[in-house]
Amino acid sequence: MSDAGTRTGNRAGVLALALVAATVAALVVTYVALGGGSYKPLELADPCKPRPLPRVEGFEKVSQQLLLSALDGAACRLRVPREELALALADADARARFAREHRISETALEEAIRDGLDRAVVDAERGNRLSEGEASILRGAVEALPIGALIDALRTGEGLTSGIGELFRR
Repeated sequence: MSDAGTRTGNRAGVLALALVAATVAALVVTYVALGGGSYKPLELADPCKPRPLPRVEGFEKVSQQLLLSALDGAACRLRVPREELALALADADARARFAREHRISETALEEAIRDGLDRAVVDAERGNRLSEGEASILRGAVEALPIGALIDALRTGEGLTSGIGELFRR
């Protein structure tokens, strides 16, 4: 290879290296400018404070809001973050571990979940997201359904609607 070819190759290598260095510097500067220079954990919302809910249409979206509101109500009563309670409802082992760690009986957990669901129904009715009839049916479901169905509703969003259907079949 000639000297001219070697110099051209070296220049291309230096240019590529400079381009990579400039790109990395731009990424670092952007990251730091957007707050990435320090780590601050996200502050969890207080489940006892009302959260503004956007106006939604359709039973499925309203039921999702109801379930989030119910988690807030139950978490408020238990004095734990909503996210922690949601994780505890994943399965029976997680619930038992949560109850042990927080010194909460199964009965207290069940009452908190029922109260949270009831609060969510009342809030939705006040916010004109549910009619009086729908709210009445949901309150009946919260009272009558086994706790397992209510926990499934909080976990998946499906147990409550299938439980209500079961109430109508009786």
